[in-house]
Amino acid sequence: MTVTLHVCTTCRSGEVLEEGAPRPGALLHAALTEAGAPEGVQIVPVECLSACSQGASVALSAPGKWSYVYGRLTSDDSADILAGAAAYAATADGLVPWRERPVIFRKQSLARIPPMEQPK
Repeated sequence: MTVTLHVCTTCRSGEVLEEGAPRPGALLHAALTEAGAPEGVQIVPVECLSACSQGASVALSAPGKWSYVYGRLTSDDSADILAGAAAYAATADGLVPWRERPVIFRKQSLARIPPMEQPK
C-alpha cells in the first residue's frame, strides 16, 4: 500500500512575498523531493490544503488509515517529515505511537481524519 505525502506548494506561511519569489510551500516540496521519499511513500504536490494560516503544510494519507495534516513547517524540517512519513507507512492503521513520532508531528498536528473505510 502506498502512502501519499501531500505538500501544499502554494503556502506562503503568512509571508508577504515579492512577485515571482518562491513560496515556502514550494521550497518545502523541493527539499522533500530532493531528499527522496522513503520506501512506500510518494510525495505529491497540491495547490492548497486550506491551512493557510498554519502553512507550510503537509498531509499524510493512505487507504484504510487515519490521515493527518501538519503545519508550521519549513524546508529545514524535511528530514523529520520524511522520518514521520516512514513511521506512518510502517503502520497498519496510520496510528504511530506518540513517542515514536518526530517532535514536529507531535506538536504541529492540525488535524487527524478517520479512514474512509473503517477496519472490520
